[in-house]
Amino acid sequence: MIGMYDRKDAYYRQAKKEGYRSRAAYKLTQIAAKEKAVRPGDRVIDAGAAPGGWSQVLLDMVGARGKVAAVDLLPMATLPGENFRFWQRDLTDPALPAELLEFLGGKADAVVSDAAPNTTGSSFTDQARSADLVRAVFGLARETLRDGGTFLAKIFGGAEADAVFRELKPFFTELRRLRPEATRKESFELYFLGKRFRAK
Repeated sequence: MIGMYDRKDAYYRQAKKEGYRSRAAYKLTQIAAKEKAVRPGDRVIDAGAAPGGWSQVLLDMVGARGKVAAVDLLPMATLPGENFRFWQRDLTDPALPAELLEFLGGKADAVVSDAAPNTTGSSFTDQARSADLVRAVFGLARETLRDGGTFLAKIFGGAEADAVFRELKPFFTELRRLRPEATRKESFELYFLGKRFRAK
């Protein structure tokens, strides 16, 4: 359900006008443009993909030579093209990595996630759930991301996020916190961007 605040939001209106499934599409566009996180021809996993706003942007970014594999527990309408496939599955399903790699034809160049937990109103609980979700996404990335690949995931800021940052840091040459312009001012969201993954 989209609240009145969202209806007045410029990014929400722009998403509707341009045919994107969510305003979150612009967060990825802004990060990718600045950081070159996804390139033409890349193989990408979109973890926690529903309703599909990020997958739409990713397909544009990777082009006809690239592939996008999307995963979410929630149902999601598919997107056109042979280079896109959606799995309605849990990120921690042990059978999932092999299926994703088979579709992609090799390890992913990037694993990205705009997933967020269902919020409870308790910042402590929500931060803990968000941290656990990022750990699940990274668990999938450890099985599917190529050496030197890119990791991008949303997390709710706070002490839990700092703990996850420390856990992830040894796996990347560079790990940074980002807050794209399209993030709402009152939001606690930020993104972890890991570059040059060190497969261990």
